[in-house]
Amino acid sequence: MRSHLLIGAASSGSGKTTFTLGLLRALKKRSLRVQPFKCGPDYIDTRHHKMAAGRTSVNLDGFMMSEGHIWDLYTRYASGVDVAVTEGVMGLFDGYDAMRGSSAEISGLLRIPIVLVVNAKSTAYSVAPLLYGFKHFREELNVVGAVFNFVASESHYSFLRQACEDAGVEALGYLPRRADVEIPSRHLGLSLEEDFCFEEFADRIACLVEEHVDIDRLLAITALPERQPDPRVEEVARTVPAKRSLDIAIARDSAFNFSYEENIRFLSALGTITYFSPLRDDRLPEADFVYLPGGYPELYLAELSANSGMRESIHSFVEAGGKLLAECGGMMYLCKEIIGTDGNAYPMAGVLPQSATMENMRLRLGYRTLYYKNAVLRGHEFHYSRIVPMENPLPSVAKAFTAKGIQADTPLYRYKNVWAGYTHLYWGDPCRNGWFIDFLYGEGPDCFR
Repeated sequence: MRSHLLIGAASSGSGKTTFTLGLLRALKKRSLRVQPFKCGPDYIDTRHHKMAAGRTSVNLDGFMMSEGHIWDLYTRYASGVDVAVTEGVMGLFDGYDAMRGSSAEISGLLRIPIVLVVNAKSTAYSVAPLLYGFKHFREELNVVGAVFNFVASESHYSFLRQACEDAGVEALGYLPRRADVEIPSRHLGLSLEEDFCFEEFADRIACLVEEHVDIDRLLAITALPERQPDPRVEEVARTVPAKRSLDIAIARDSAFNFSYEENIRFLSALGTITYFSPLRDDRLPEADFVYLPGGYPELYLAELSANSGMRESIHSFVEAGGKLLAECGGMMYLCKEIIGTDGNAYPMAGVLPQSATMENMRLRLGYRTLYYKNAVLRGHEFHYSRIVPMENPLPSVAKAFTAKGIQADTPLYRYKNVWAGYTHLYWGDPCRNGWFIDFLYGEGPDCFR
């Protein structure tokens, strides 16, 4: 018997991440092997999960991944651990189209018990109908318990506990209202600032979880027998193409760090990965393929611009026909310049004839499907910057659509053997990554069979 649970909520802002981080750290302190997962396309929560649990966190996404791939990921990473903890996204039933892509859909597919985190601020017994509704809205889901956040006192919790009893949902404890466990934020999610003392923060939440939440009972009611393959889901091959080994260079530093674990794992099976830093290194390593993921280049504009050696090295690699994929912040780095919030223009790699600007920031986000010739690419867009065309601007080579099939103006740029755009793409699913294999191994200007 191993414990499997999905931490859901009625809405965003209920405290899922705070409770998840505290539980992961508390379980680690008990010397349990705990495997974290994250519903949806979030990069930042997974990084904090890893720091709290000491184990890589993996995304589970109903839009970008096939059902077979989700089942394969969960089975593979949860194998041999004591506890598997999956943090949900938004409200439990919130997906890109009603329930599609929601945490509830992931719970149903993988048959994971659900623990609800409920925002108890300014409410008490009124949570009873909310809990009852979440438990019975979809009978195939297993809502086993609730943890309350922002609780004012033991007296306050007594009303919440009574509500749980009458709704048929077990009360597992609470987190008190405390200013010192509020997570600092940044425009793309949780803070990644170096001066944020994460270890101290995680330990502080873990102590609150140990003190106010019945962890033993939580583990008991989420324990499941050894998992068997789901007959509804097709078997997913884990093999990779039997092609020549590649030298792969991936940007990874404070400015570029948004990448999916399975994307990197897939690349590692195709060859040798070398990480490099556009902030610190003066040139690219030898490579057949370069990956520039997203991140926070806007926070390091002066440093990136001052590193002329790396900028020139990337420009020369592209002009010589090297294959490169750049996403969001990586795409911005390929532009002629980035205009910061200070209004100053900072020279960048100069591969793409355009500027990226942080002025007049406006959020753009959502799932995207890109159609380029015979290729179908899936990913997620989340950014505040925008592109300013220059003379002879590059057109988008793909048609982009939202998850609901509405055409979007999200660009995909092609220059020589470069693909670049705002979409964070997913290629870890062997059922859906033929376009990526064609890009890596294809010959000629199109790079497709």
